[in-house]
Amino acid sequence: MNPTLANFLLKSTPDRILHPQPDMNTAIPLNTGACIPALGLGTWQSAPGDVKKAVVQAIEGGYRHIDCAFCYQNEDEVGEALQDVISRGIVKREELFITSKLWCTFHTRAEEGLQKSLDLLKTPYVDLYLMHWPVPMNPHGNHPLFPKHPDGSRDIDTSITHIDTWKNLETLVKSRPDKVKAIGVSNYSVKYMEKLLAQATIMPAVNQIENHPLLPQQDVVDFCREKSIHVTAYSPLGSTGSPLFSDESVNEVAKKHCVGPATVLLSFHLARNSSVLAKSVTASRIDENRKLIALDGEDMEKLAMIHKTKGTTRYVYPPFGVDFGFLDKPGGMDLSG
Repeated sequence: MNPTLANFLLKSTPDRILHPQPDMNTAIPLNTGACIPALGLGTWQSAPGDVKKAVVQAIEGGYRHIDCAFCYQNEDEVGEALQDVISRGIVKREELFITSKLWCTFHTRAEEGLQKSLDLLKTPYVDLYLMHWPVPMNPHGNHPLFPKHPDGSRDIDTSITHIDTWKNLETLVKSRPDKVKAIGVSNYSVKYMEKLLAQATIMPAVNQIENHPLLPQQDVVDFCREKSIHVTAYSPLGSTGSPLFSDESVNEVAKKHCVGPATVLLSFHLARNSSVLAKSVTASRIDENRKLIALDGEDMEKLAMIHKTKGTTRYVYPPFGVDFGFLDKPGGMDLSG
């Protein structure tokens, strides 16, 4: 995609970068020279049968950033939606930014994992390919996605590290630039990122993390900003059921701007110069999520106080039995390398 940067203002303070006229397709530069649209449609946990319709509605409504993953087991429906809108002339493939992710059981088979997603998505390339979690799992275990030992623990492949996986991705982006335009990571802490960057020859373009006022992960955001690694926020409303909708501070900011809490929670990330993924299969919500606003310093300070008064809450933490280096979740096997 080649979006204009005319409406993009890069003006930073130690804690935030504010966009005075936010737009869902505000083009945020990556360290590759490409740009990522500010708002993306997330497809995680979207039920079978709903995904195609949601993606079609989103693209018809102006979304140009679609976030996918092989592990979500719905990339086939996303592919059907992409074929639909492209064949009808709603959008050209080069006007879209499509992200997919390498699942844990494919860490030794990066090209195979990529090709599976490309086939399902019915697209010749992805704009961004992320390592979904820094956890290699047994590719020959008792389940193709979630292999387990007899005691129920995850069957982790300790013969390689996430750094080896990254090197596989580096080889992939160098050898198949026709299939993958950029590579990055997901669910990386500062600890794991430091270990990775010490041996990486290609800087990750993106770190996609759970991010919202109850989990600002400021240490990760600051580290990535220092290294010119873009942050994409997932689960911006908290989790299933949107628990942050009832937060008093969120609603005070929403009332001030005459918008709903979702608009505030999504705009929070654009104010930090992060892109954000909004997951919905409801047409009205898909449309409502497009309406981003400019938050001022007072708004951001009020939102920043939420986790300080209520405590840090991480909603997405699969039972891998791994210490990912997140300050709020110590304990488990250290796979940082």
